This record gives sequence, structure tokens and C-alpha cells, in this order.
Amino acid sequence: MELLQLQYFQTVARLQHMTKAAEELHIGQPSLSKTIARLEEDLGVPLFDRQGRQIRLNQFGKVFLHRVERALMELEAGKRELINLSGLDRGVISLAVSITSVLPNLLGSFLTQYPNVRFQQFLGSTVSMKHQLEQGEVDFCISSTPIQSPDIEWEPLFTEEIFLIVSTEHPLASREEIHLKEVAHEPFISMNPRYGLRDLTDEFCRQAGFTPHIAFEGDEQTVLRELVKEGLGVAFTPALTLGSAPSGRIKRLRIVEPTCQRTIGLARVKNRYLSKAAQLFHSFTIEYFSKLTQSWQHS
Repeated sequence: MELLQLQYFQTVARLQHMTKAAEELHIGQPSLSKTIARLEEDLGVPLFDRQGRQIRLNQFGKVFLHRVERALMELEAGKRELINLSGLDRGVISLAVSITSVLPNLLGSFLTQYPNVRFQQFLGSTVSMKHQLEQGEVDFCISSTPIQSPDIEWEPLFTEEIFLIVSTEHPLASREEIHLKEVAHEPFISMNPRYGLRDLTDEFCRQAGFTPHIAFEGDEQTVLRELVKEGLGVAFTPALTLGSAPSGRIKRLRIVEPTCQRTIGLARVKNRYLSKAAQLFHSFTIEYFSKLTQSWQHS
């Protein structure tokens, strides 16, 4: 059994299509098919069910894939550890986030102290970030929804208030605070369902006794705010996001009932080796938000 066979098997298992796997691996399909056949011969069991050109991972393949992914992940971690031990730390941190508003000040402060470190940042949903973390594609995830798995540790960083924003022309713009049930019949401008913030705000509405009428869904908070400015609906906005953006033609309303807050956290895979740069970033991030929270409490 060779490492290349395992890597080829992992790709075929993911795509469950021999031609597509061959194209991704930049090898000929006959060569890939022979490699998989030799692997099955070595193992003594078939890993795929085949019907014509269709292939599907079978029960043997699913069990073996789980072990292969763990083995390849360990090999990658060993490679990164050796790079550090030999003094060849590349100083690259990969980071997936579902909210970008926390990044500018955090990364700016970190890079001031460690200017040689480079970041790779990905924006995605909670589901996609969990997949990236489990597959070793990123070192950390920052999310507003706990990323749950026996192998993942999610550490709360800070809790922030979530406000309702309306156009300055809206009848509620003269108010400072509201009960959420007062906007039960308003059109809502919301994040798409795959984002943690949407799940959270839908739950706030359920607590207030209604299901929100969603007039528009999007991925960018800046776009949602522009639609609110035009009077096309109302929207939930976290305090940190609102504080980092111009507020012209928008009125912020505090929600008295129910309590509307979210907790931002940092996720990483337990016991996975982290580069020196990633270890520094982890401890820096925990301390950074601890100090920030203390400053909020005293302001």
C-alpha cells in the first residue's frame, strides 16, 4: 500500500466519479482505475460499488476513508511540525470566518507585533467552515455559532448586543428602543439561511411570537444596510458591525425584549499540531478579546 494510492482513493471517494477525479489529479483515467484496483486487491475487499460508469463508496470504502483521512491529516501535521523544528516556519495562518467585522482590528494588532506572518482568510457558512477545519484546510474558524464536534474545541471570545436598524424615515425612527413583537408585520432584510446570524435572529423572532417576513436575503451586511436606508425593510445588525460602518440615514433601535445577543468564538481541532505562528495567534486572540471585553465593561 502506497501513499499515492491513499491520496488517489481519497479524491475518488470525495468525487465518486473516476473521470472527474482523474482530471483533478492530472492523470489518465485508466491509470487511476488501475491504482484503485490494486489498492482493493491489497485490501482484499472492494471499496466501491460499480454500475456501469457509476461508482459509489460502499460500506468497506466508508470505513477505510475515515482511517485514510486521519492518516493523511497526521502526515500533514508531521510535515508542518518538522518545518518548525528545522527553523523553516513559514508564518502562514489559515483562518475561516463567518463574520469579517472582527478581523481588521484583530489582525492589525497582531501584525503590528508579528509583521512576517501571512494570513489566508476564507469567508463561509458554519457548515463549510466546519468542513474546512476537519479536513485541515484551515487552522481556525471564527464564528457566531458554536462549531460542534467531538474533535473540535470552540472557545467563546466575546458577547455583543444585536440591534434592529430602520431608515431614518421609518415611523419607529423617533424611538430609542422597542419590543421585537412591534415589528412582527414589517418586511425583514436578512442574511441568507446558511449563516449563523440568520438562525439566531429567526430564533429571536420566534421568542417574540412571530415568523419574520423576509423581503430580501443576502451575504453582505453592507448591502443589507443600503436596502434599509432606502426604506425597503428593517434588519438585525450586531453592535460590532454597526460600529464599524457609516450610520447615515439609519436609526439604531435597542431591542428590550427578548434579549438579543450573540457570542463570537474561536474554533480549532483538538490535539492537531499548530505552527508557531498559529500558536501565537491563538493566545493573542484570546488575550485581545479578553482585554477588549474588560474595556467595554468599564466604558
